[in-house]
Amino acid sequence: MIGSVRGTVLERSPTGEVLVEVGGVGYRAQVPLRTVPILSPGGSAFLFTHLHVRDDAMVLFGFATREERDTFEVLIGASGVGPKLALAILSVHTPGELRRALLDDDLGALTDVPGVGKRTAQRLLVELKPRLEVPDLDLADVPGAGAPAARSEARAALAGLGYGADEVRAALDGLPADGPVEDLVRDALKRLAVGGG
Repeated sequence: MIGSVRGTVLERSPTGEVLVEVGGVGYRAQVPLRTVPILSPGGSAFLFTHLHVRDDAMVLFGFATREERDTFEVLIGASGVGPKLALAILSVHTPGELRRALLDDDLGALTDVPGVGKRTAQRLLVELKPRLEVPDLDLADVPGAGAPAARSEARAALAGLGYGADEVRAALDGLPADGPVEDLVRDALKRLAVGGG
């Protein structure tokens, strides 16, 4: 099994495929879209890799960090999550952002991923929380996590007012979530008004 590659980047594509030459051999690897900009043709590259073997193909996936590769392997272990969807998730979210989304029961963050609808996002929340070591009991120990139910309701209310997922996340970030939903929404709206002004 190929665990990593170190070599020279020969090519990269906007779709996330890179060609890395190692000792005269070119390895084609699929990487998260967020990784593509740091892999400049002619530059050196080191990627942690996962070799995915199917009946009809062998595909090499590359990652800038070990944590990304480990998260990818956890994702593809979940039912209904193939390598393509796992890579799409890591193209949108870092492993830390993904854990935060799971911790906050943030369906909106998961539906930001192309190909993930509300139903799939709900299933991913249930499946991935224990796999990525985000137990409910740890919620109180994480700064800013607060009560996920209140945060979820506030997020839904703000989305209903027409705010985008990124705006909602930024507005709620750091707000205490242990009070009434109305207070959360009011404080978030104040932040959005300042940001929009």
